[in-house]
Amino acid sequence: MDMITTAPPHAAMAAADLGGRDRRLLFWGCFTVLVASAFGFVFRSFLMDGWGMQFGLSKTQQGEIFGVSFWPFGISIVLFSLVIDKVGYKSAMIFAFACHCASVLLTVMATGYWMLYFGTLLFALGNGAAEAVVNPVVATMYPREKTKWLNILHAGWPAGMVLAGLLGIALIHFQVRWEIMIGCILLPVIAYGWMIMGKKFPVSERVQAGVSYLDMVREVGILGILLIVSLCVFQAGSLLNWSLAGKIAVTLGITAAAGLVVKSWGRPMFILLLLVMVLLATTELGTDSWITDLMTPEMAKMGLQGGWVLIYTSLIMAVLRFYAGPIVHRFSPLGLLAVSAAVAFAGLNFLSWSTGAMILVAATVYALGKTFLWGTMLGVVAERFPRGGVLALNFTGAVGQVGVGVIGAVILGFVQDKQLDKNLVRYDAENQTALHATYLTQERKSLFGEYRVLDNARLETAPVAAKETIRDVREGAKKDALRTVSIFPVIMLLCYLGLIFWFSRRGGYKPVLLAPAESHPSSNN
Repeated sequence: MDMITTAPPHAAMAAADLGGRDRRLLFWGCFTVLVASAFGFVFRSFLMDGWGMQFGLSKTQQGEIFGVSFWPFGISIVLFSLVIDKVGYKSAMIFAFACHCASVLLTVMATGYWMLYFGTLLFALGNGAAEAVVNPVVATMYPREKTKWLNILHAGWPAGMVLAGLLGIALIHFQVRWEIMIGCILLPVIAYGWMIMGKKFPVSERVQAGVSYLDMVREVGILGILLIVSLCVFQAGSLLNWSLAGKIAVTLGITAAAGLVVKSWGRPMFILLLLVMVLLATTELGTDSWITDLMTPEMAKMGLQGGWVLIYTSLIMAVLRFYAGPIVHRFSPLGLLAVSAAVAFAGLNFLSWSTGAMILVAATVYALGKTFLWGTMLGVVAERFPRGGVLALNFTGAVGQVGVGVIGAVILGFVQDKQLDKNLVRYDAENQTALHATYLTQERKSLFGEYRVLDNARLETAPVAAKETIRDVREGAKKDALRTVSIFPVIMLLCYLGLIFWFSRRGGYKPVLLAPAESHPSSNN
Protein backbone atom coordinates (compact mmCIF):
# COMPACT_ATOMS: atom_id res chain seq x y z
CA MET A 1 0.00 0.00 0.00
CA ASP A 2 1.01 3.64 -0.45
CA MET A 3 2.17 4.85 2.92
CA ILE A 4 2.43 8.47 3.99
CA THR A 5 4.33 7.11 6.95
CA THR A 6 4.79 3.68 8.43
CA ALA A 7 2.55 2.83 11.38
CA PRO A 8 2.26 -0.16 13.65
CA PRO A 9 -0.69 -2.33 12.59
CA HIS A 10 -2.60 -1.56 15.77
CA ALA A 11 -1.92 2.18 15.97
CA ALA A 12 -4.88 3.49 14.03
CA MET A 13 -7.35 1.51 16.09
CA ALA A 14 -5.68 2.07 19.47
CA ALA A 15 -6.85 5.67 19.45
CA ALA A 16 -10.50 4.60 19.19
CA ASP A 17 -10.38 3.16 22.71
CA LEU A 18 -13.47 1.08 22.05
CA GLY A 19 -14.15 -2.41 23.31
CA GLY A 20 -15.58 -4.99 20.94
CA ARG A 21 -19.12 -4.68 22.31
CA ASP A 22 -19.07 -0.87 22.20
CA ARG A 23 -17.69 -0.91 18.66
CA ARG A 24 -20.41 -3.28 17.48
CA LEU A 25 -23.19 -1.31 19.17
CA LEU A 26 -21.86 1.96 17.73
CA PHE A 27 -21.66 0.44 14.25
CA TRP A 28 -25.23 -0.88 14.41
CA GLY A 29 -26.42 2.45 15.78
CA CYS A 30 -24.89 4.14 12.73
CA PHE A 31 -26.52 1.47 10.56
CA THR A 32 -29.94 2.22 12.10
CA VAL A 33 -29.51 5.93 11.34
CA LEU A 34 -29.60 5.02 7.65
CA VAL A 35 -32.62 2.77 8.26
CA ALA A 36 -34.43 5.81 9.70
CA SER A 37 -33.42 7.90 6.66
CA ALA A 38 -34.84 5.20 4.39
CA PHE A 39 -38.14 5.12 6.28
CA GLY A 40 -38.66 8.80 5.58
CA PHE A 41 -37.68 8.37 1.93
CA VAL A 42 -39.90 5.35 1.24
CA PHE A 43 -43.02 6.62 2.98
CA ARG A 44 -42.83 9.90 1.07
CA SER A 45 -42.41 7.94 -2.18
CA PHE A 46 -45.50 5.89 -1.37
CA LEU A 47 -47.58 8.87 -0.35
CA MET A 48 -46.52 11.39 -2.99
CA ASP A 49 -49.12 10.44 -5.57
CA GLY A 50 -51.89 10.67 -2.97
CA TRP A 51 -50.54 14.00 -1.73
CA GLY A 52 -50.57 15.18 -5.34
CA MET A 53 -54.28 14.48 -5.59
CA GLN A 54 -55.15 15.68 -2.07
CA PHE A 55 -53.17 18.92 -2.23
CA GLY A 56 -53.22 19.59 -6.01
CA LEU A 57 -49.48 19.12 -6.62
CA SER A 58 -48.00 18.92 -10.13
CA LYS A 59 -45.36 16.33 -10.97
CA THR A 60 -42.70 19.04 -10.87
CA GLN A 61 -43.91 20.20 -7.44
CA GLN A 62 -43.74 16.60 -6.28
CA GLY A 63 -40.22 16.49 -7.70
CA GLU A 64 -39.39 19.62 -5.73
CA ILE A 65 -40.55 17.92 -2.52
CA PHE A 66 -38.47 14.88 -3.44
CA GLY A 67 -35.62 17.28 -4.17
CA VAL A 68 -35.78 18.89 -0.75
CA SER A 69 -35.16 15.41 0.63
CA PHE A 70 -31.59 15.89 -0.58
CA TRP A 71 -30.14 19.40 -0.82
CA PRO A 72 -30.66 20.46 2.85
CA PHE A 73 -28.77 17.27 3.66
CA GLY A 74 -25.82 18.86 1.91
CA ILE A 75 -26.06 22.11 3.86
CA SER A 76 -26.30 20.22 7.15
CA ILE A 77 -23.50 17.75 6.45
CA VAL A 78 -21.17 20.50 5.18
CA LEU A 79 -21.72 22.78 8.18
CA PHE A 80 -21.26 19.95 10.66
CA SER A 81 -18.21 18.64 8.79
CA LEU A 82 -16.55 22.04 9.22
CA VAL A 83 -16.95 21.99 12.99
CA ILE A 84 -17.59 18.40 14.03
CA ASP A 85 -14.05 17.76 15.25
CA LYS A 86 -14.60 20.68 17.65
CA VAL A 87 -18.23 20.30 18.73
CA GLY A 88 -18.17 16.51 18.85
CA TYR A 89 -20.11 13.72 17.19
CA LYS A 90 -22.71 13.58 19.93
CA SER A 91 -23.84 17.18 19.34
CA ALA A 92 -24.49 16.37 15.69
CA MET A 93 -26.48 13.29 16.64
CA ILE A 94 -28.65 15.24 19.09
CA PHE A 95 -29.40 17.77 16.33
CA ALA A 96 -30.26 14.95 13.92
CA PHE A 97 -32.59 13.31 16.43
CA ALA A 98 -34.41 16.62 17.09
CA CYS A 99 -34.82 17.33 13.34
CA HIS A 100 -36.20 13.86 12.62
CA CYS A 101 -38.79 14.16 15.40
CA ALA A 102 -39.82 17.69 14.39
CA SER A 103 -40.13 16.61 10.74
CA VAL A 104 -42.59 13.86 11.61
CA LEU A 105 -44.72 16.27 13.64
CA LEU A 106 -44.83 18.95 10.91
CA THR A 107 -45.62 16.47 8.14
CA VAL A 108 -48.43 14.84 10.10
CA MET A 109 -49.98 18.31 10.53
CA ALA A 110 -49.51 19.27 6.85
CA THR A 111 -52.30 21.12 5.01
CA GLY A 112 -50.54 21.78 1.70
CA TYR A 113 -47.35 22.08 -0.35
CA TRP A 114 -45.30 24.25 2.00
CA MET A 115 -45.82 22.18 5.15
CA LEU A 116 -44.92 19.04 3.23
CA TYR A 117 -41.91 20.88 1.81
CA PHE A 118 -40.58 22.13 5.14
CA GLY A 119 -41.34 18.84 6.89
CA THR A 120 -39.20 17.11 4.29
CA LEU A 121 -36.53 19.82 4.62
CA LEU A 122 -36.22 19.21 8.37
CA PHE A 123 -35.83 15.49 7.81
CA ALA A 124 -33.07 16.13 5.29
CA LEU A 125 -31.23 18.42 7.73
CA GLY A 126 -31.34 15.60 10.28
CA ASN A 127 -30.06 13.12 7.71
CA GLY A 128 -27.12 15.40 6.91
CA ALA A 129 -26.15 15.89 10.55
CA ALA A 130 -26.33 12.14 11.16
CA GLU A 131 -24.33 11.22 8.08
CA ALA A 132 -21.67 13.75 9.05
CA VAL A 133 -21.10 11.31 11.92
CA VAL A 134 -21.69 7.80 10.63
CA ASN A 135 -19.34 7.78 7.61
CA PRO A 136 -16.19 9.08 9.35
CA VAL A 137 -16.90 7.02 12.48
CA VAL A 138 -17.06 3.77 10.50
CA ALA A 139 -14.04 4.72 8.35
CA THR A 140 -12.09 5.43 11.54
CA MET A 141 -13.11 2.18 13.26
CA TYR A 142 -12.08 0.09 10.23
CA PRO A 143 -9.16 2.01 8.62
CA ARG A 144 -7.80 -0.95 6.62
CA GLU A 145 -11.17 -2.10 5.23
CA LYS A 146 -12.96 1.17 4.57
CA THR A 147 -14.69 0.23 1.31
CA LYS A 148 -15.96 -3.04 2.77
CA TRP A 149 -17.39 -1.54 5.96
CA LEU A 150 -18.80 1.56 4.30
CA ASN A 151 -20.69 -0.72 1.92
CA ILE A 152 -21.98 -2.75 4.87
CA LEU A 153 -22.93 0.46 6.68
CA HIS A 154 -24.88 1.61 3.64
CA ALA A 155 -26.76 -1.67 3.55
CA GLY A 156 -28.81 0.14 6.21
CA TRP A 157 -30.38 2.26 3.48
CA PRO A 158 -31.82 -0.58 1.34
CA ALA A 159 -32.61 -2.64 4.46
CA GLY A 160 -34.63 0.30 5.72
CA MET A 161 -36.38 0.58 2.37
CA VAL A 162 -37.37 -3.09 2.53
CA LEU A 163 -38.74 -2.77 6.07
CA ALA A 164 -40.50 0.52 5.35
CA GLY A 165 -41.82 -0.78 2.04
CA LEU A 166 -43.37 -3.88 3.59
CA LEU A 167 -44.83 -1.84 6.42
CA GLY A 168 -46.11 0.84 4.04
CA ILE A 169 -47.81 -1.66 1.73
CA ALA A 170 -49.48 -3.31 4.73
CA LEU A 171 -50.74 0.04 6.01
CA ILE A 172 -52.02 0.99 2.55
CA HIS A 173 -53.74 -2.39 2.20
CA PHE A 174 -55.59 -1.88 5.47
CA GLN A 175 -56.35 1.73 4.46
CA VAL A 176 -54.62 3.20 7.49
CA ARG A 177 -54.42 6.99 7.47
CA TRP A 178 -51.26 8.36 5.91
CA GLU A 179 -50.49 10.32 9.08
CA ILE A 180 -49.97 7.03 10.94
CA MET A 181 -47.55 5.84 8.25
CA ILE A 182 -45.46 9.00 8.68
CA GLY A 183 -45.54 8.49 12.45
CA CYS A 184 -43.92 5.07 12.00
CA ILE A 185 -40.70 6.86 11.04
CA LEU A 186 -40.17 7.40 14.75
CA LEU A 187 -39.55 3.67 15.28
CA PRO A 188 -35.97 3.58 13.88
CA VAL A 189 -35.36 7.16 15.06
CA ILE A 190 -35.96 6.16 18.68
CA ALA A 191 -33.89 2.98 18.13
CA TYR A 192 -30.78 4.78 16.91
CA GLY A 193 -31.14 7.38 19.63
CA TRP A 194 -31.06 4.63 22.25
CA MET A 195 -28.07 2.85 20.70
CA ILE A 196 -25.84 5.86 20.05
CA MET A 197 -26.50 8.64 22.52
CA GLY A 198 -24.68 7.12 25.50
CA LYS A 199 -21.69 5.75 23.59
CA LYS A 200 -18.11 6.95 23.16
CA PHE A 201 -17.03 7.99 19.67
CA PRO A 202 -13.53 7.44 18.22
CA VAL A 203 -11.27 10.34 17.35
CA SER A 204 -11.20 10.85 13.57
CA GLU A 205 -8.35 9.42 11.51
CA ARG A 206 -7.21 12.88 10.45
CA VAL A 207 -6.97 14.06 14.07
CA GLN A 208 -5.12 10.89 15.10
CA ALA A 209 -2.54 11.52 12.38
CA GLY A 210 -1.97 15.12 13.43
CA VAL A 211 -3.07 16.56 10.07
CA SER A 212 -4.03 20.19 10.60
CA TYR A 213 -7.50 21.57 9.99
CA LEU A 214 -6.21 23.80 7.18
CA ASP A 215 -4.48 20.88 5.45
CA MET A 216 -7.78 18.99 5.58
CA VAL A 217 -9.59 21.86 3.86
CA ARG A 218 -6.82 22.14 1.27
CA GLU A 219 -7.51 18.58 0.13
CA VAL A 220 -11.04 19.71 -0.82
CA GLY A 221 -9.76 23.02 -2.15
CA ILE A 222 -11.39 26.01 -3.81
CA LEU A 223 -12.96 23.94 -6.61
CA GLY A 224 -14.55 21.50 -4.16
CA ILE A 225 -15.89 24.40 -2.11
CA LEU A 226 -17.19 26.09 -5.28
CA LEU A 227 -19.08 22.96 -6.31
CA ILE A 228 -20.88 22.34 -3.03
CA VAL A 229 -21.54 26.04 -2.36
CA SER A 230 -23.00 26.60 -5.84
CA LEU A 231 -25.35 23.64 -5.51
CA CYS A 232 -26.57 24.73 -2.07
CA VAL A 233 -26.88 28.42 -2.97
CA PHE A 234 -28.74 27.78 -6.22
CA GLN A 235 -31.29 25.57 -4.49
CA ALA A 236 -31.69 27.81 -1.44
CA GLY A 237 -31.81 30.86 -3.72
CA SER A 238 -34.65 29.33 -5.71
CA LEU A 239 -36.59 28.86 -2.50
CA LEU A 240 -35.94 32.51 -1.51
CA ASN A 241 -36.64 33.82 -5.05
CA TRP A 242 -33.13 35.16 -5.59
CA SER A 243 -32.19 36.30 -9.08
CA LEU A 244 -29.61 34.39 -11.11
CA ALA A 245 -27.16 37.24 -10.62
CA GLY A 246 -27.76 37.13 -6.87
CA LYS A 247 -27.10 33.39 -6.72
CA ILE A 248 -23.88 33.76 -8.68
CA ALA A 249 -22.74 36.68 -6.51
CA VAL A 250 -23.35 34.78 -3.27
CA THR A 251 -21.63 31.67 -4.61
CA LEU A 252 -18.55 33.55 -5.79
CA GLY A 253 -18.42 35.64 -2.61
CA ILE A 254 -18.40 32.61 -0.30
CA THR A 255 -15.94 30.73 -2.50
CA ALA A 256 -13.59 33.72 -2.80
CA ALA A 257 -13.59 34.27 0.96
CA ALA A 258 -12.76 30.61 1.55
CA GLY A 259 -10.13 30.70 -1.19
CA LEU A 260 -8.23 33.52 0.52
CA VAL A 261 -7.71 31.20 3.47
CA VAL A 262 -7.36 27.83 1.74
CA LYS A 263 -5.06 28.89 -1.14
CA SER A 264 -5.40 25.49 -2.83
CA TRP A 265 -7.46 24.42 -5.82
CA GLY A 266 -7.97 20.96 -4.32
CA ARG A 267 -6.84 17.53 -5.42
CA PRO A 268 -7.80 17.08 -9.13
CA MET A 269 -8.93 13.47 -8.73
CA PHE A 270 -11.07 14.40 -5.75
CA ILE A 271 -12.79 17.15 -7.77
CA LEU A 272 -13.48 14.64 -10.55
CA LEU A 273 -15.03 12.21 -8.06
CA LEU A 274 -17.25 15.00 -6.73
CA LEU A 275 -18.59 15.69 -10.22
CA VAL A 276 -19.16 12.00 -10.87
CA MET A 277 -21.02 11.74 -7.54
CA VAL A 278 -23.81 13.96 -8.89
CA LEU A 279 -24.40 11.49 -11.73
CA LEU A 280 -24.12 8.52 -9.37
CA ALA A 281 -26.66 9.93 -6.92
CA THR A 282 -29.12 10.68 -9.70
CA THR A 283 -28.72 7.16 -11.09
CA GLU A 284 -29.51 5.65 -7.69
CA LEU A 285 -31.46 8.07 -5.51
CA GLY A 286 -33.05 10.14 -8.27
CA THR A 287 -34.50 7.03 -9.86
CA ASP A 288 -35.49 5.55 -6.50
CA SER A 289 -37.43 8.76 -5.76
CA TRP A 290 -39.70 8.07 -8.72
CA ILE A 291 -39.50 4.28 -9.07
CA THR A 292 -42.77 3.57 -7.24
CA ASP A 293 -44.68 6.09 -9.33
CA LEU A 294 -42.92 5.12 -12.57
CA MET A 295 -43.60 1.41 -12.20
CA THR A 296 -47.12 1.59 -10.73
CA PRO A 297 -48.97 1.31 -14.10
CA GLU A 298 -47.15 -1.88 -15.17
CA MET A 299 -47.29 -3.44 -11.71
CA ALA A 300 -51.01 -2.65 -11.47
CA LYS A 301 -51.60 -4.80 -14.57
CA MET A 302 -50.24 -7.74 -12.52
CA GLY A 303 -52.37 -6.79 -9.51
CA LEU A 304 -49.39 -5.57 -7.47
CA GLN A 305 -48.42 -2.30 -5.78
CA GLY A 306 -45.73 -0.30 -7.59
CA GLY A 307 -43.80 -0.22 -4.32
CA TRP A 308 -42.92 -3.91 -4.71
CA VAL A 309 -40.30 -2.95 -7.31
CA LEU A 310 -38.57 -0.68 -4.80
CA ILE A 311 -38.74 -3.37 -2.10
CA TYR A 312 -37.42 -6.06 -4.42
CA THR A 313 -34.45 -4.02 -5.66
CA SER A 314 -33.67 -2.86 -2.11
CA LEU A 315 -33.63 -6.43 -0.81
CA ILE A 316 -31.06 -7.38 -3.45
CA MET A 317 -28.94 -4.35 -2.51
CA ALA A 318 -29.11 -5.03 1.24
CA VAL A 319 -28.04 -8.67 0.89
CA LEU A 320 -25.20 -7.95 -1.55
CA ARG A 321 -23.80 -5.05 0.48
CA PHE A 322 -23.39 -7.33 3.47
CA TYR A 323 -21.05 -9.43 1.29
CA ALA A 324 -19.14 -6.45 -0.11
CA GLY A 325 -15.74 -7.61 1.22
CA PRO A 326 -14.96 -10.45 -1.19
CA ILE A 327 -16.64 -8.63 -4.09
CA VAL A 328 -14.48 -5.52 -3.60
CA HIS A 329 -11.41 -7.76 -3.30
CA ARG A 330 -12.29 -9.51 -6.57
CA PHE A 331 -12.84 -6.39 -8.69
CA SER A 332 -10.96 -3.58 -6.85
CA PRO A 333 -12.99 -0.49 -5.92
CA LEU A 334 -12.69 1.26 -9.30
CA GLY A 335 -13.31 -1.96 -11.21
CA LEU A 336 -16.46 -2.56 -9.18
CA LEU A 337 -17.65 0.99 -9.89
CA ALA A 338 -17.09 0.53 -13.64
CA VAL A 339 -18.98 -2.77 -13.74
CA SER A 340 -21.79 -1.30 -11.65
CA ALA A 341 -22.17 1.72 -13.96
CA ALA A 342 -22.41 -0.50 -17.04
CA VAL A 343 -25.02 -2.75 -15.43
CA ALA A 344 -27.01 0.26 -14.14
CA PHE A 345 -27.20 1.63 -17.70
CA ALA A 346 -28.53 -1.69 -18.96
CA GLY A 347 -31.01 -1.95 -16.10
CA LEU A 348 -32.50 1.52 -16.57
CA ASN A 349 -33.00 0.96 -20.30
CA PHE A 350 -34.45 -2.48 -19.62
CA LEU A 351 -36.92 -0.96 -17.15
CA SER A 352 -37.96 1.71 -19.66
CA TRP A 353 -39.43 -0.76 -22.14
CA SER A 354 -40.30 -3.78 -19.99
CA THR A 355 -43.87 -4.85 -19.43
CA GLY A 356 -45.58 -7.50 -17.35
CA ALA A 357 -43.36 -10.00 -15.55
CA MET A 358 -40.28 -8.71 -17.39
CA ILE A 359 -40.43 -5.71 -15.02
CA LEU A 360 -39.01 -7.94 -12.27
CA VAL A 361 -36.17 -9.17 -14.51
CA ALA A 362 -35.32 -5.59 -15.47
CA ALA A 363 -35.52 -4.50 -11.84
CA THR A 364 -33.02 -7.24 -10.93
CA VAL A 365 -30.52 -5.90 -13.45
CA TYR A 366 -31.04 -2.34 -12.21
CA ALA A 367 -30.56 -3.43 -8.58
CA LEU A 368 -27.33 -5.25 -9.39
CA GLY A 369 -26.05 -2.12 -11.08
CA LYS A 370 -26.76 0.36 -8.30
CA THR A 371 -25.90 -1.84 -5.29
CA PHE A 372 -22.25 -0.94 -4.80
CA LEU A 373 -22.14 2.56 -6.27
CA TRP A 374 -22.62 4.75 -3.19
CA GLY A 375 -20.59 2.87 -0.58
CA THR A 376 -17.73 2.15 -2.97
CA MET A 377 -17.44 5.81 -4.02
CA LEU A 378 -17.21 6.81 -0.37
CA GLY A 379 -14.65 4.05 0.14
CA VAL A 380 -12.47 5.32 -2.72
CA VAL A 381 -12.53 8.86 -1.32
CA ALA A 382 -11.76 7.64 2.22
CA GLU A 383 -8.90 5.42 0.98
CA ARG A 384 -7.26 7.88 -1.40
CA PHE A 385 -7.77 11.15 0.52
CA PRO A 386 -7.50 10.38 4.26
CA ARG A 387 -5.87 13.77 4.85
CA GLY A 388 -9.18 15.30 3.81
CA GLY A 389 -10.72 13.81 6.95
CA VAL A 390 -14.42 14.20 7.58
CA LEU A 391 -14.58 17.09 5.12
CA ALA A 392 -13.53 15.12 2.02
CA LEU A 393 -15.66 12.11 2.92
CA ASN A 394 -18.76 14.10 3.84
CA PHE A 395 -18.42 16.57 0.95
CA THR A 396 -18.67 13.60 -1.38
CA GLY A 397 -21.95 12.45 0.14
CA ALA A 398 -23.19 16.03 0.30
CA VAL A 399 -22.50 16.74 -3.38
CA GLY A 400 -24.35 13.55 -4.29
CA GLN A 401 -27.38 14.36 -2.15
CA VAL A 402 -27.56 18.04 -3.10
CA GLY A 403 -26.88 17.28 -6.74
CA VAL A 404 -29.76 14.86 -6.97
CA GLY A 405 -31.96 17.33 -5.09
CA VAL A 406 -31.11 20.23 -7.37
CA ILE A 407 -30.84 18.23 -10.60
CA GLY A 408 -31.77 14.56 -10.44
CA ALA A 409 -35.19 14.28 -8.78
CA VAL A 410 -36.44 17.54 -10.28
CA ILE A 411 -35.28 16.75 -13.81
CA LEU A 412 -37.05 13.38 -13.71
CA GLY A 413 -40.31 15.14 -12.81
CA PHE A 414 -39.65 17.85 -15.39
CA VAL A 415 -39.01 15.27 -18.14
CA GLN A 416 -42.34 13.62 -17.35
CA ASP A 417 -44.24 16.92 -17.53
CA LYS A 418 -42.50 18.02 -20.75
CA GLN A 419 -42.92 14.63 -22.38
CA LEU A 420 -46.61 14.55 -21.49
CA ASP A 421 -46.93 17.97 -23.17
CA LYS A 422 -45.11 16.73 -26.30
CA ASN A 423 -46.94 13.40 -26.49
CA LEU A 424 -50.39 15.00 -26.14
CA VAL A 425 -49.62 17.48 -28.93
CA ARG A 426 -48.62 14.56 -31.16
CA TYR A 427 -51.71 12.56 -30.20
CA ASP A 428 -54.01 15.50 -30.98
CA ALA A 429 -52.39 16.01 -34.38
CA GLU A 430 -52.72 12.33 -35.30
CA ASN A 431 -56.30 11.87 -34.02
CA GLN A 432 -57.84 15.31 -34.59
CA THR A 433 -58.57 15.83 -30.88
CA ALA A 434 -58.01 18.75 -28.49
CA LEU A 435 -56.88 17.02 -25.31
CA HIS A 436 -53.80 19.20 -24.95
CA ALA A 437 -55.67 22.51 -25.20
CA THR A 438 -58.47 21.25 -22.96
CA TYR A 439 -56.65 19.59 -20.09
CA LEU A 440 -52.98 20.66 -20.17
CA THR A 441 -53.68 24.29 -19.37
CA GLN A 442 -51.74 25.24 -16.23
CA GLU A 443 -48.35 26.90 -16.83
CA ARG A 444 -45.52 26.46 -14.30
CA LYS A 445 -41.81 27.32 -14.02
CA SER A 446 -38.90 25.33 -12.62
CA LEU A 447 -35.12 25.44 -12.54
CA PHE A 448 -35.06 23.80 -15.99
CA GLY A 449 -37.64 26.01 -17.70
CA GLU A 450 -41.35 26.46 -18.29
CA TYR A 451 -43.79 23.57 -18.57
CA ARG A 452 -47.50 22.80 -18.60
CA VAL A 453 -49.39 20.52 -16.22
CA LEU A 454 -52.77 18.85 -16.21
CA ASP A 455 -55.74 20.68 -14.78
CA ASN A 456 -56.89 17.99 -12.33
CA ALA A 457 -60.26 19.69 -11.77
CA ARG A 458 -61.08 19.49 -15.49
CA LEU A 459 -59.69 15.99 -15.77
CA GLU A 460 -62.03 14.80 -13.01
CA THR A 461 -65.04 15.67 -15.20
CA ALA A 462 -63.52 14.44 -18.46
CA PRO A 463 -65.10 11.60 -20.48
CA VAL A 464 -63.80 8.11 -19.71
CA ALA A 465 -62.12 7.83 -23.12
CA ALA A 466 -60.19 11.07 -22.56
CA LYS A 467 -59.05 9.92 -19.11
CA GLU A 468 -57.82 6.61 -20.49
CA THR A 469 -55.93 8.29 -23.32
CA ILE A 470 -54.22 10.75 -21.01
CA ARG A 471 -53.33 7.91 -18.62
CA ASP A 472 -51.66 5.99 -21.46
CA VAL A 473 -49.75 9.06 -22.59
CA ARG A 474 -48.55 9.68 -19.01
CA GLU A 475 -47.26 6.10 -18.76
CA GLY A 476 -45.16 6.70 -21.87
CA ALA A 477 -43.77 9.91 -20.39
CA LYS A 478 -42.70 8.03 -17.25
CA LYS A 479 -40.70 5.53 -19.28
CA ASP A 480 -39.08 8.35 -21.24
CA ALA A 481 -37.75 9.66 -17.92
CA LEU A 482 -35.94 6.38 -17.25
CA ARG A 483 -34.31 6.45 -20.68
CA THR A 484 -33.15 10.01 -20.03
CA VAL A 485 -31.44 9.21 -16.74
CA SER A 486 -29.69 6.17 -18.27
CA ILE A 487 -27.25 8.60 -19.90
CA PHE A 488 -25.69 9.30 -16.51
CA PRO A 489 -24.17 5.85 -15.83
CA VAL A 490 -22.59 5.92 -19.30
CA ILE A 491 -20.69 9.08 -18.37
CA MET A 492 -19.76 7.49 -15.04
CA LEU A 493 -18.42 4.40 -16.80
CA LEU A 494 -16.13 6.48 -19.00
CA CYS A 495 -14.76 8.32 -15.96
CA TYR A 496 -14.09 5.10 -14.03
CA LEU A 497 -12.36 3.51 -17.01
CA GLY A 498 -10.19 6.61 -17.30
CA LEU A 499 -9.20 6.36 -13.63
CA ILE A 500 -8.44 2.64 -13.94
CA PHE A 501 -6.15 3.42 -16.90
CA TRP A 502 -4.48 6.26 -14.96
CA PHE A 503 -3.75 4.03 -11.95
CA SER A 504 -2.58 1.15 -14.16
CA ARG A 505 0.16 3.41 -15.50
CA ARG A 506 1.28 4.04 -11.92
CA GLY A 507 1.32 0.55 -10.47
CA GLY A 508 -2.39 0.08 -9.79
CA TYR A 509 -4.93 1.41 -7.32
CA LYS A 510 -3.67 1.43 -3.73
CA PRO A 511 -5.20 2.92 -0.55
CA VAL A 512 -3.27 5.60 1.32
CA LEU A 513 -2.73 5.10 5.06
CA LEU A 514 -2.07 7.74 7.68
CA ALA A 515 -0.03 6.89 10.74
CA PRO A 516 -1.34 8.33 14.03
CA ALA A 517 0.93 11.02 15.43
CA GLU A 518 0.02 9.95 18.96
CA SER A 519 -2.74 8.14 20.83
CA HIS A 520 -5.88 10.12 21.50
CA PRO A 521 -8.67 9.33 23.94
CA SER A 522 -12.12 8.60 22.61
CA SER A 523 -14.35 11.59 22.07
CA ASN A 524 -17.22 11.43 24.52
CA ASN A 525 -18.77 14.81 23.74
